[in-house]
Amino acid sequence: MPHDDFPPASVWLVGAGPGDPELLTRKAARLIATADVIYYDALVGPAVLELAAAGAECISVGKRSGRHSKDQASIDALIVAAALAGQRVVRLKGGDPAIFGRTAEEVAACRAAGVAVRICPGITAASAAVAAAGTALTLRGQARRLTFVTAHARAGEPLDLDWAGLATEGATLAVYMGRAAAATVAQQLVAAGRSADTPVTVVVNASLPGERIIRGRLSSLAFLVETIGERDPTMLLVGEAVRAPAGGATHRAVAAVQA
Repeated sequence: MPHDDFPPASVWLVGAGPGDPELLTRKAARLIATADVIYYDALVGPAVLELAAAGAECISVGKRSGRHSKDQASIDALIVAAALAGQRVVRLKGGDPAIFGRTAEEVAACRAAGVAVRICPGITAASAAVAAAGTALTLRGQARRLTFVTAHARAGEPLDLDWAGLATEGATLAVYMGRAAAATVAQQLVAAGRSADTPVTVVVNASLPGERIIRGRLSSLAFLVETIGERDPTMLLVGEAVRAPAGGATHRAVAAVQA
């Protein structure tokens, strides 16, 4: 069936999912294959970019926690200029565009320039992380609330979150880009009343061949991340819902730490 949702001079913000190209939506794969130009973030893997048409331009805009090759205003300008030149533009983002993806700014820039823009959702890293770990983000009777936060703060500024709210029992906390802030997260949650024995799972490179799953307790969180490289995408998961499942490890490598 032919599609008419991607005419020339338009933009799609597309979720690339957690990295495994098989976790792309069918729509995302189609849009990537149709685009004339793709502006992609650093966390978008080469296997996803291989879906682009042979003549398409694939241009890195290099956004990664703490290290951006282009500022947001420059990215906005590139997207708009390409669309105004008549190209079909895909802005390809890791995970889901609507979760810590600066989507609002890019949509606003397109609309201000009169450029048609739409959003294609993707699987967010938290979902991929618990799937890899064989657990869940919610748990009946024990985890009825789910909170996503980002641990990325502006340079020189402390991580300013509602720690009292995040420490509430009966909830799961998913911390994106959490490796560098792991010690702060643990200290602040315990200080705000979360039990030091709360289960935690750290998932590195979720869905990719180099995926790692590390389990432990909240009190050991800083120790759990010590062997993780600073460039490795890392998800911190806190709460009863992520307790190790009965019966042992998943098919991926799992480290259990009881410190």
